[in-house]
This record gives sequence, C-alpha cells and structure tokens, in this order.
Amino acid sequence: MTSETTVSPHSEPSRHCDVLVIGGGPAGSTVATLLARQGREVVLMEKAHHPRFHIGESLLPAGVPQLEQLGVRAQVEAIGMPKLGVEFCSPQHSHRAFVEFGDAWNKGLPMAWQVRRADFDEILFRNAAQAGAQTLEGCQARKVAFDAQGVDVEAVLDDGAVQRWRARFVIDASGRDTLLATQHGWKQKNRKHNSAALFGHFRGARRLEGKLEGNISIFWFQHGWFWFIPLADGSTSVGAVCWPYYLKQRDKPLPEFFADTIAMAPELAARLQGAELIDEQVWATGNYSYCADRCAGDRFLMLGDAYAFIDPVFSSGVFLAMQSAFEGAEAVAKALDEPAAYPAARRRFERRMQHGPREFSWFIQRMTNPMMRELFMHPRNPLRMQEAVLSLLAGDIYGKTPIWGSLAAFKAVYYLGSLFALPRTWRAWRARRQMIRDVGAVRGENVIASAS
Repeated sequence: MTSETTVSPHSEPSRHCDVLVIGGGPAGSTVATLLARQGREVVLMEKAHHPRFHIGESLLPAGVPQLEQLGVRAQVEAIGMPKLGVEFCSPQHSHRAFVEFGDAWNKGLPMAWQVRRADFDEILFRNAAQAGAQTLEGCQARKVAFDAQGVDVEAVLDDGAVQRWRARFVIDASGRDTLLATQHGWKQKNRKHNSAALFGHFRGARRLEGKLEGNISIFWFQHGWFWFIPLADGSTSVGAVCWPYYLKQRDKPLPEFFADTIAMAPELAARLQGAELIDEQVWATGNYSYCADRCAGDRFLMLGDAYAFIDPVFSSGVFLAMQSAFEGAEAVAKALDEPAAYPAARRRFERRMQHGPREFSWFIQRMTNPMMRELFMHPRNPLRMQEAVLSLLAGDIYGKTPIWGSLAAFKAVYYLGSLFALPRTWRAWRARRQMIRDVGAVRGENVIASAS
C-alpha cells in the first residue's frame, strides 16, 4: 500500500500515502475507514495502543446510523448499555424530570448506548484496518509541514525511532492534542464557557430501574453539574463539570476532593452510598473548552476535538467527531479527484463544522441559568418545542427534520421568561461572569491521582 523513496543521501526514507490521518479515535478511525473504502492509500496513526482509556462514554441516537454505515452497530451493541433518555435532577426542585429520545421529532432515533470508550474506540480502529487503511499504533505525529505539492509529517515511535511520511493530504484527528492548531497558534480558549472536570468510575452505584437503567442522569449542584453514566460491565462513570475557580481551591488529594464535591449533590450522594471508587482513581482536567480559528486548508482538514471541544453536558463529542469524519471524507475526495471543486467543498465542510458546536453551545452556555433549569425540569410540548429540543439532544441537527422553528420558539420562551424574572436573571448572569473568569491553570490538570 505504501512505497519508500530516499529524498537525499543523508535523510531517512520517506514513506508515501494518499491521506495520512493523525489520531485513532472516533473521528480518525471513521474517516480512515471511509477513505480506504474509496480505494485510497490511507495511513491511520495513533500515538497510544488500543485499547486505551478515554472519557466520553455516552453516545447519541443520531450516531446510530453512522455506526450502521461503518458496519459496526452489532459490535457496539454487544458492549453497550442501552440508553433511552435523560434524567434531570435539580436541588431547587423536589421532583426529577425524565425525557426519552423516542419522544423526539424523529421517532426513528429512539436510543443509543453508553460504552466503555477503550472498547468502542478499538472497534472503530480495527474496522479501519479491515477496510484497508494501514494502522500504526505507538506512533505519534509531532511535526507537519506543507508545500505546494503535498505534506511532510514527522512521527516518533515508542522506541524513539523517527518516521517521515509524505502525503497528498493530511487529516488532523488528534483530539485534544490539537496538533495543527497548537503548532500554528490557531487554538482559542472559549471565553464564554470556561470549565474544569473531575471524574472517576464506581462499582456498586444505585441505578434507575427497568428500561431506565442505562439512562444518563444530570445532577445540578452549586458549582456546576454532574454526569452519571451506567456502563454494561456494572461500573458507573461519574463526573463533575465545574467552574475552574472551584477546582483551583483544591487543597487535598483528588479522591478526597471528589468525595466532598459529590456530597454537594445529595441525590447523587445517595446513589453512591456504599459504592466503591474503582482503583481509587480520579481524573481531573481544566479549562478545556476551545475552538480553532480554522478547520480546513488546501491540504488539510481538522476533525472533531482537533478543531473544537465544548462542554460534555449533552454528550455531543463522539457524535460531532464522527459527523465531521463523514463530512471530511467527502471534502477529501474532492481535493484529490476534482481539485477545482475543492474550494466549494471546503466551504461546505467549514459551515458544517461550525454548525454543530454552535447549536449545542447555545444551550450549554445557559445550562446553569435558572430559567433554563426551569424549562428542563418542567418539559412541555407547545409548538412541538419539547420534540425539537429532544431532537437536538439526540444529535438530529444535520438532516431534514424540521426542528428549527420550534427551537426558535423555545429560545423565545427562554428569553421572555428571563425577562419576566429579571432580578434573578441579572444575579445569575453576574454570578456566571464571575465564575467563568480565567483563574489560570487548574492544579491537577490532566492527571490521574490515587488515594495513596
């Protein structure tokens, strides 16, 4: 599939391919599969070895057709916990609110799964190899250089050996490593949504009963919100997304700090009573919401988290990553086969890349607002507003489902409700401005801590 040529007497051999994909997560594996099916010489480069740990375990119903197109639905279903909807819990309300994806506008997207990402990502990665992509593990891209004829990529292997690749096109699916955006200074912190997170996995957590067992639960608390994601192996993923200033205050080991944070959400604490923190491990990451100021160029595309990452409250990460891969595969085909048509394809790709984060972000930025909480805790369906919001939560924002008028009506209700409760709205806005302030690097960022 690949060939080698010596560029100069003193250089190492340079391997050649049509498309080099950096990153073997959902975006990279998906686009590699699609391009290999087109008959292209594709190299998929992953810095780690599968299976490897990753957070972001909740899939969206709109992603199920993607899995079917890739031919991996049965494999994902075998490892997944069925997810039919969402539970919302608020300390300001005495009840819990439940919504189901089957009540969305499109009744054909009723469910998805909760998955261990180590298993899910490996399924997609191996599927790319079966499609004909050359897959490399333990191979980290570290330099990318462009010229008028192609792209040079330098990568380092686990043993320190250096590989040099020459490709006609490169795709950055490096996730939060954001290789191209970091290398070229394109990465911009999201000033409207500044969050940090800490999370771990528990054994013995009390779940919902019956068909609701696999649903994701969202718990608001004074510093942000929690996720509660039941997994098929009996463990439960629990995480707190909070304002950076709160995590900055940590003065004790992460497991203890995490336990104190959980205690601030009594309903969640009750479900974790007697549960065991697996391996006493807690992860923390800070200031993670960002967007690059471009996602495409003459010989490159940036997919998924390599372009942008937003708050995980609606579990949009995997879906947006895979959607970008489907969009990207079409754009790359134009770049390689019909160069004259690529500028138009690139503009369409850029619009589609901006669309998803924009639509989800409107809700995410208001998720902790009292009025938004009221609307989620008391779902109603005039003008099919609830169906439209559920469609968005399901990821059904790229097709022909006519949700946009009803979403506009929902937003109007939100603004009118905020206006009628102006003092409360003002207090919430002022508090949020204070809470999202930049407090610098969060101690414990991107680390694994143990109680020992």
